[in-house]
Amino acid sequence: MEKENLIQQTADYVQSYFEQEGSGHDWWHIYRVWQMTRRIAMKEDANLFFVEMAALLHDLDDWKLTSHSNSKTVAWMNQIRLNESDHTRIQTIIDEVSFKGAEVDTTPNSPEARVVQDADRLDAMGAIGIARTFAYGGHKNRLIFDPEVQPQMHASFSDYQKSTAPTINHFYEKLLLLKDRMNTKTGQKIAKKRHQFMELYLKHFFQEWNMNEQLLTS
Repeated sequence: MEKENLIQQTADYVQSYFEQEGSGHDWWHIYRVWQMTRRIAMKEDANLFFVEMAALLHDLDDWKLTSHSNSKTVAWMNQIRLNESDHTRIQTIIDEVSFKGAEVDTTPNSPEARVVQDADRLDAMGAIGIARTFAYGGHKNRLIFDPEVQPQMHASFSDYQKSTAPTINHFYEKLLLLKDRMNTKTGQKIAKKRHQFMELYLKHFFQEWNMNEQLLTS
């Protein structure tokens, strides 16, 4: 019961913090990741408490959303008085979730981190993933597409962080790579369908783009 209360307290805190977030990393993103971690963890023999806590807290100090050096995740875990062992385990899972570049190895080191990473990446795919990608691109004032700017397979996290490429490039630099980087059988199954939807979307996008180019030059 104590752990259930800690999870609920954390959910309430995170919801209040992210409710008005407009970059695609809002409360509903976190809620979907939270619920997906539960679904996957139950099939992967992962510790539910740790995956739920990590899923709820995984964006609190995300580099894309904050420039503060003081960790809000650490502050929250101190506030609810998590013991040092649990605190360290949850933070380690969170540290292994993020995508850091196409050529950067981000293989998780525990069943719990594998579950949370898959859940977070699944929410970057499919119809919702597409919507979130353009929400973030708009949030960062990025072009939708520029045919003169080619996708880059970033070899370091710092290069990935500094990218200001158009939003369509992000499909090739990250989203279309995720299907083959799923850690769990459940994640692999769901990712396959979402990947196919993204491919279909891009097919239509470029058909419409090329049609408009033809009209301009005819």
